[in-house]
Amino acid sequence: MSVTTASLSEARLRRQRTRRRISSTKLMLSVLAYGIAVLFILPYLEMAVAALRPASQLLAPNLLPSSLDFHNFTSIWSTGFGGNLVTSLLIAGGATVLVLAVAIPAAFYSARHRFRGRGVFLVLVLATQMFQPASMLVGIQREFLNFNVGSSTLELILINAGFNLAFAVWILNAYFASIPVELEEAAMLDGCSRLSALGRITLPLAAPGIVTALIFTFIAAWNEFMVALTFTLGQSSGRQPLTVAVNNYIGQYSIDWGHLFAGALIATVPVIILFALIEGRVVGGLTAGSVK
Repeated sequence: MSVTTASLSEARLRRQRTRRRISSTKLMLSVLAYGIAVLFILPYLEMAVAALRPASQLLAPNLLPSSLDFHNFTSIWSTGFGGNLVTSLLIAGGATVLVLAVAIPAAFYSARHRFRGRGVFLVLVLATQMFQPASMLVGIQREFLNFNVGSSTLELILINAGFNLAFAVWILNAYFASIPVELEEAAMLDGCSRLSALGRITLPLAAPGIVTALIFTFIAAWNEFMVALTFTLGQSSGRQPLTVAVNNYIGQYSIDWGHLFAGALIATVPVIILFALIEGRVVGGLTAGSVK
């Protein structure tokens, strides 16, 4: 009896030690994670403080101003910033819709059919990621001048869609390949067509991969600067995307720091909201195809 009691006591002690080790590990990881988060948030906090500083205290050495001035956030809209916001939403949203419309059927077909040259096709798709818009900027601009599209917004939608299509096809191909084809076959046995099975069975299951392609395409198009600057050069400031509009506050001899920081903060809000809404699905999409 005493032996059994001693064994139970030792087992309890081992469990308690294990819990303590796990708790200490979790505590260290939590502290590390919060420390990294603070490092990433600090630049945005500094921009917010600078944007809220009165003009007379802009270069003051104190960390926090003696009073807050929201003039930069209210007056920036009179500079045409609202039109810049709408233009960026049109470009990023249009490029995202176009990418998904092309990438979903391309990725689904390449995942479900073992056609000749499939491996070469996927390698070529991935290889296009090595080319940056800046390296082909002159050729792209001359091509659109020859086509005479006439709308810089449409031109930027097509360019951003073209340069983000390869990543979307690669991500979605891996995700479609991880979904058992037997699910579609069972749906077709129940009377669904191939297209109906895709819409009712495969696409809902592939939602994390689709959301991943969506968020990465949207962010890439939202943050693009070099091509946008080239294609909107000389146009009215209201027709330029946010990345170009924020850069306009940097003059040759002076910088409008208040509007620069306020505009940069406003430009991050749509992306933060979008990512916060679909963050859980993005994690699932990034691990697509990792487990067979």
